[in-house]
Amino acid sequence: MSNLPKAHRWTREQYERVGRLGGFAPDQRLELIAGEIVDRSPQSEPHAALCLLHEALRRAYGDGYVVRIQSRLALDAASAPEPDLAVVPGEPRDFLASHPSYAVLLVEIADTTLAYDRSTKRALYARNAVPEYWLANLVQGVLEVYRNPQGSEYLEHRVLRKGETLVPNGASRAVAVADLLP
Repeated sequence: MSNLPKAHRWTREQYERVGRLGGFAPDQRLELIAGEIVDRSPQSEPHAALCLLHEALRRAYGDGYVVRIQSRLALDAASAPEPDLAVVPGEPRDFLASHPSYAVLLVEIADTTLAYDRSTKRALYARNAVPEYWLANLVQGVLEVYRNPQGSEYLEHRVLRKGETLVPNGASRAVAVADLLP
């Protein structure tokens, strides 16, 4: 029998209860990923792309969808990520009492977190059947688009550059990649 200590895995319910009771400092940037509480990286200046993405997605989706900024998603029993953007069906008042558990599109903006967002976050989102995941890759100045989740992977992957356009999952209008990246 091993004498190694056993790590405690958190459930989303436990994590949210501790947060409600003030167990985390107000300035802590945390999220729950697959049962582990992880620190979120501080935002860099290029993270200002958040405003660009938010505005472009708000126009592309229109009524019937909410584009949430860095808000919790009740993804599964062991995960409560806070993606940079989440497009969820509904109206803003639908999420005053609880976090949504489904999104038609999730977006992460990455420079220092590129490897983590490309591996851990992508696999988490695919496992939870998020139909479309975008990675705004600020290192290379491209938009990585992942669609058609199966298991822990996305079957479709495209890399788009400024000058190209795409129609996000469920949107009524196309967006220009140039409008999404700084």
